[in-house]
Amino acid sequence: MRLGGRLAGAIEVLEDIETRRRPVADALKDWGLSHRFAGSGDRAAIGNIVYDALRMKLSHAWLLDDDSALTLGYAVMFRQWGFTPEALAAELDGDRFAPAPLPEEQVKALSDRAIEDAPLHVQGDIPEWAVSSFERNFGDNWLAEAKALTARPSLDLRANTLKADRDKVVKALERAGAEACRLAPQGVRVAAGKLSDRLPNVTAELSFAKGWFEVQDEGSQLVAGLVMAQEGEQILDYCAGGGGKTLALSAIVRNKGQIHAYDADRKRLSPIIERLKRAGTRNVQVHDGLAALKPLVGKFDRVLIDAPCTGTGTWRRRPDTKWRLTEKNLGERVTQQREVLEAAAAYVRPGGHLAYVTCSLLPQENQEQVKSFLADHPEFELRSSQADFAKLTGQNEIKPIDTAGTGITLSPATTDTDGFYFCMLQRRA
Repeated sequence: MRLGGRLAGAIEVLEDIETRRRPVADALKDWGLSHRFAGSGDRAAIGNIVYDALRMKLSHAWLLDDDSALTLGYAVMFRQWGFTPEALAAELDGDRFAPAPLPEEQVKALSDRAIEDAPLHVQGDIPEWAVSSFERNFGDNWLAEAKALTARPSLDLRANTLKADRDKVVKALERAGAEACRLAPQGVRVAAGKLSDRLPNVTAELSFAKGWFEVQDEGSQLVAGLVMAQEGEQILDYCAGGGGKTLALSAIVRNKGQIHAYDADRKRLSPIIERLKRAGTRNVQVHDGLAALKPLVGKFDRVLIDAPCTGTGTWRRRPDTKWRLTEKNLGERVTQQREVLEAAAAYVRPGGHLAYVTCSLLPQENQEQVKSFLADHPEFELRSSQADFAKLTGQNEIKPIDTAGTGITLSPATTDTDGFYFCMLQRRA
């Protein structure tokens, strides 16, 4: 397919997403199934256009004075792929699969408008209601933090040191352009592609089947490392999900001690079994109910809560969720987090540690949640993680944001990772 056909396909997918209010991954999958003539490179290019459009949907619509799928598709070409209207017209000329031309009024709007004149939430491509939360979290730098969420993310991997060291993984993935991450000690990164470039399918590699690495964002690796798990400890991953942080913790303690992985959602938890086998873990017990954990109340050295959250820190990877998120959704997540904190805290032994993590950049889910918990639980006290971060990463140049003394925040703009909040609490002995 030429660019015209790819652009037309992306516009079809964008229309489907808007009309049927469905996740972008589902819409792309269905388009591929109904257009089997499209090769893998075509599908990747179409996906890139769709994701690019959704990351900057608000500013695209403002600059071109229209939010239709057709306009968003063309906006990607102009603003993110570097085409001028004249150059794109020449590229699409004679392509019978190209979409309809962009109406002249939209082309004129693009030339007449400047993004600097747009409202700040439009410049940052975030919902207007979220501005106050970003301001509280990032202060005067909030707009730069919001804009960083519109960039394409890299593909990050974690070398599984139970089977291979990082150098071995980097060498195995040399043809994919893999390099060592700057911060996570076992992190491996494949840079984000440009324009129609597709990221390599690393899970098809033999080294993945052998368990040498896992796909995991560098930020997620860092918060797992900040738990500061020690060999021989009893550890509880209370919201284990698919097991990414459980696997990281198991490698950190070198299969020594005991890790219990629990999640109330059995569907989210189910992939962990196969992942544990591939990784070569021997010290993990998986639970989809609390009965087996009852005798262990007050016994764990460390409890990790990867709390359910709005996922605002992952907007680079899941831009469609940015436009579906509401203040009501946020309120529901805050309530769930309080319940999870209350339940998980009971498992921490005197002198033990409670690590609270979200992939959110909203203070309501992070530092404000921790402050509320501490007010109700004087038996816990806050522990700083800045020194641990420096020790973990082996450097002092890049520092996470200290969110009002109640934890640290990682973000695309600050640490070049997904957005994460981490806070360590200790139960008084």
